Amino acid sequence: MIAGHATAEATARYAASHAERTAAGNFREFPGGVRASSLGLGTYLGREDAATDSLYERAIGRALERGTNVLDTAINYRHQRSERAIGRALAASIARGTVAREDVVVATKGGYLAFDGEAPPDPRAYFAATYVQPGIIRPGDVVGWHCMTPRFLADQIERSRANLGLETIDVYYVHNPETQLDEVERPEFLARLRAAFGALEDAVRARRIRWYGTATWNGYRVPPQERGHLSLAEVLAVAPCSRPSRSPTSPPTPAWCRCSAPPSTAACTRWRPRR
Repeated sequence: MIAGHATAEATARYAASHAERTAAGNFREFPGGVRASSLGLGTYLGREDAATDSLYERAIGRALERGTNVLDTAINYRHQRSERAIGRALAASIARGTVAREDVVVATKGGYLAFDGEAPPDPRAYFAATYVQPGIIRPGDVVGWHCMTPRFLADQIERSRANLGLETIDVYYVHNPETQLDEVERPEFLARLRAAFGALEDAVRARRIRWYGTATWNGYRVPPQERGHLSLAEVLAVAPCSRPSRSPTSPPTPAWCRCSAPPSTAACTRWRPRR
């Protein structure tokens, strides 16, 4: 696996090296100083075949050469093939000297059950053998094709790290968590989301990921009366937050939070990654 993660110093150098060919303001600064291009390369669409893999790898290499340093994917995109294409393309670009690992922000997502390279003849048998029999998923954990239990997310992070060939994933998203609201009442949904964030905090401490959040399609956009609505205030309220005074029962301080918000406050205004 390739060590390291995107850093403020390296991404600043990358941005400076592409200043002449990119528009002013193209690179935007994350909390903590990492600079990310305003356009990234996504890997959602395409056939699950070697030809599409090759096209993605060529596009990724070209994007990194031309000033795009954000690569986005998800474990379920093209049955894990998109993550693997990014892994191969990034490794090749590093080997050529086009970029260093620290120049590039790699984001992926977990939440949906994913096949392995192609759809199996018997999907139920595949999921039973891959997730149920090893105890990764238990009855009641899955809504449709979606799961976000700590056990499942920990497993998915390891699969994504292997697919990408990276020791540390820069950004890890819970993928469309509002999917759970199709079958789960909101209090249970928020409890599940709190547990998911706790698992991602563990992954930050283990340096498997650097930042985390939610990636949604409709959740934050639909009206509050819609069942699938996500309230940013509610989401922040279940995320671990630092406290002005610590106690044995206080939740852990998250990687992104350096505020002194009281226990009743859902807003964390100063987000900085742990180094």
